[in-house]
Amino acid sequence: MSERAALYLRVSTSEGQQTEENQRRELREFVENEGYDLVGEYVDHESGRKGRNEREAFDRMFEAAESREFDTLVFWSLDRFSREGIRKTIAYLQQLDSLSVGFRSYTEPYLNTDDELVSHILLAVMSYFAEYEAKKISRRTKAGIERAREEGKQIGRPQKFDQHREEIEQMIEQGASKAEMSRKTDLAWSTVDRYVERIESD
Repeated sequence: MSERAALYLRVSTSEGQQTEENQRRELREFVENEGYDLVGEYVDHESGRKGRNEREAFDRMFEAAESREFDTLVFWSLDRFSREGIRKTIAYLQQLDSLSVGFRSYTEPYLNTDDELVSHILLAVMSYFAEYEAKKISRRTKAGIERAREEGKQIGRPQKFDQHREEIEQMIEQGASKAEMSRKTDLAWSTVDRYVERIESD
């Protein structure tokens, strides 16, 4: 009995280089030549940066995979499958693997999970690079934040203390009570008390 294959095609409306029919014709021929039994086609006209819930055909494809309606998913290339970032893309592929559904990329022959051993090695290697990329991005982000702080730039939203400091300092000079400061700033009395102590200790 032939393995059942499904096609996933995606063409973004903002990309005119690749047409749906070009993908469909070549993928159908590929599936036939590889001896699969074609049982489904799922086509999206959306950006690959959109998630599963925002791509109707992508979502239906996963529902079919969960129901074991096909054995192998064939797509044109990994960026046609998803452009949500490497970690999210790997998570989708691992989800297919957990459902015992293989995947093949038409333009990337190394993305082929027909061999179970190759499949596990492939996913392990891709997961490693996804994690490595995430750590690299995290290091770059932290370095950028540290550099901005050294340059005296504000990181994130201003703290409430910084927003109210000047106003509270003026009221301290005017001899206003903490209760009055609380009313005028809409801050809790305990917060005003803490801010006043901080100002006086600076």
